[in-house]
Amino acid sequence: MAFSGKAIVAKLLYRHGVDALSAVALRMLLAGPLFLLMAWWSGRGQAALTRRDWAQVALLGFMGYYLSSLLDFAGLQYISASLERLILYVYPTIVVLIMAVRRRSAISRRQALALAASYAGVLLAFGQEASGGLQAPAAQVAWGSALVLASAVSYAVYLVLAGDAVARLGALRVTGLASSFACALCLVHFCLLRPSSAWYDFAPEVWQLSVLNATLCTVLPIWMVMRAIESIGSSDTAQLALIGPVTTLLLAVWLLQEPFTLTLLAGTALVLFGVAILAGQKQRAAP
Repeated sequence: MAFSGKAIVAKLLYRHGVDALSAVALRMLLAGPLFLLMAWWSGRGQAALTRRDWAQVALLGFMGYYLSSLLDFAGLQYISASLERLILYVYPTIVVLIMAVRRRSAISRRQALALAASYAGVLLAFGQEASGGLQAPAAQVAWGSALVLASAVSYAVYLVLAGDAVARLGALRVTGLASSFACALCLVHFCLLRPSSAWYDFAPEVWQLSVLNATLCTVLPIWMVMRAIESIGSSDTAQLALIGPVTTLLLAVWLLQEPFTLTLLAGTALVLFGVAILAGQKQRAAP
């Protein structure tokens, strides 16, 4: 539920005239020290990282938390928070496709059903928004959706590549290090494209929303997910995470006054059904 608030906070930031790069930079500036603390805490008493480890962590930070975040926040400038969450939430199906290509194996019928349901749900929601359901031009909706889909692909690649590093270094340490590297990239990106005085131009409300985005919607849920995996396992954690898109939908209706329609509800249900199939399959495959 905390993760779901990210899109809502981003939309509220845009109402204050903040662009995607600034929103991400503020988020990373405030979250960076907490990620460094996470990396230090989880690395106490552990072996020092090798050059290979640092290179892998840098790649993971670039794909999972820098590129993915920039694409996601950029897409949110053009589409609703509800559609953004639905598109982003199909990343498990993208992981399935990537793994099938890597292993040169066909996907199962169950996986095919999950993919068909998830993408049908996204198309339903996309079709409603592109047809003018939210008074947004179709080309704008298409561009924003493409950016968020690219973000989902980037995050899926991160998950595929992260397996080896997580097995060697631990999930919390990898997350802390990769996120810290991503924070540095985002801040360098901002400083290269904006004058140094830009930090002083943000309104107090922007800083307040960014603190909320960095803590409640970023660092805290990442830590909670890691603790949940340790406590109840990855399969149960994945199934409980199905509440995410529903939470975003309700928050968008409540805080952003986005319209609630049966088409959007049907699209959300299809996406959740597809992801639930994949989560259930992983649980049955577990020893």
